[in-house]
Amino acid sequence: MTKIAAIVTEYFHWSHADVMLGKFLAGFPVDEGLRPPRVEVASIYLDQVNEPDIGVATAARYGVPIYPSILKALTLGGDELAVDGVLIIGEHGRYPYNEKGQQLYPRRHLFEQVSAVLATSGRRIPVFSDKHLAYDWTDAKWMYDRATALGFPFMAGSSLPVCWRRPFLEYPLGIELQAAAVIAYGPIESYGFHALETLQCMVERRHGGESGVAMMRCLEGEAVWRWLDGHPTQAQLASAAAGALRETEGPWQEAPKLVKEPVAFVVTYRDGLEGVVLMMNGFCRSFAFAGLSGNKTDACEFVLQSGDPHGHFSYLSLNIEEMFLSGRPTYPVERTLLTTGVLSAAMDSRFEGHVALGTPHLTIAYQPAEQVPYRPRGPEPKAQMPTE
Repeated sequence: MTKIAAIVTEYFHWSHADVMLGKFLAGFPVDEGLRPPRVEVASIYLDQVNEPDIGVATAARYGVPIYPSILKALTLGGDELAVDGVLIIGEHGRYPYNEKGQQLYPRRHLFEQVSAVLATSGRRIPVFSDKHLAYDWTDAKWMYDRATALGFPFMAGSSLPVCWRRPFLEYPLGIELQAAAVIAYGPIESYGFHALETLQCMVERRHGGESGVAMMRCLEGEAVWRWLDGHPTQAQLASAAAGALRETEGPWQEAPKLVKEPVAFVVTYRDGLEGVVLMMNGFCRSFAFAGLSGNKTDACEFVLQSGDPHGHFSYLSLNIEEMFLSGRPTYPVERTLLTTGVLSAAMDSRFEGHVALGTPHLTIAYQPAEQVPYRPRGPEPKAQMPTE
């Protein structure tokens, strides 16, 4: 059976380790039922074991050894690479924040050790890294370049692109898009990444594929509403996205009163497309997208399953498992390289006084996957926890 090593920063109830790695151990709850794992978790490395930890007990329950180093986790305590895939979950843990408000998760540090073992082994096994590649663009680009140089399959990213969509909306490849907007909520950096992945998984399907981002700007406070007043197309799309949300604290027209600290990421793509992500804490607790194609506006809500079993992570994890088995990513890592760079530029813009920043380094071209193997099609999450 294909063996994987799990490299984790922290493992507590409802942490990313719990809702991802836990499924590789117990099975993947999806709308149709429980899918048993097709790979074996052979080892775990825990960077931090803090007071709410459940990782030690979970590993013991499933008979998975915890190793004191990444090297030992990948070699199963020996001298040679002994696993067939690596799952890196560098989310959560007691790590400091920098002056820009970015939490300094050691994702490059974890990845660097993994890639070193792969380089010395000569084997090209698949690696997945959870969420954005790194808080810093230089680290993210290094990770991408390292994987490319060593030639191993590499994936990363958010669960948002493979969560439920209500109504289901998937653009055909080659669609002509004029503008796009996303409404989201949550902490600026950690959830801003999810919002950018929501935007990117939709707009990357436009005519010509993805060519990269030319400029990025972060706005906050009253400047957000002024920007929308000056950009009626995006304002109309924001209203359409808000209309797709099932639950809000009021109508979109009341958002300026409901949202005390609005945030906008204004993304100008190299081909002229303009997208905006609006972080609307106080208005909603969900994600929605709207896009303009010709004279037609389409909108949908991106639906996450609140509480157990967090079924959207089942669909993400099944796509990761497919890469472990096939040796081929189910969607291009370039999407997450781009969203990582956009998020980093947004945090720089914010730190530098909300200035517009040119992003020539984000000339990242790629073609999206025509179809992702595992994703829900129904409007409502039906995934259930396995019974024991």
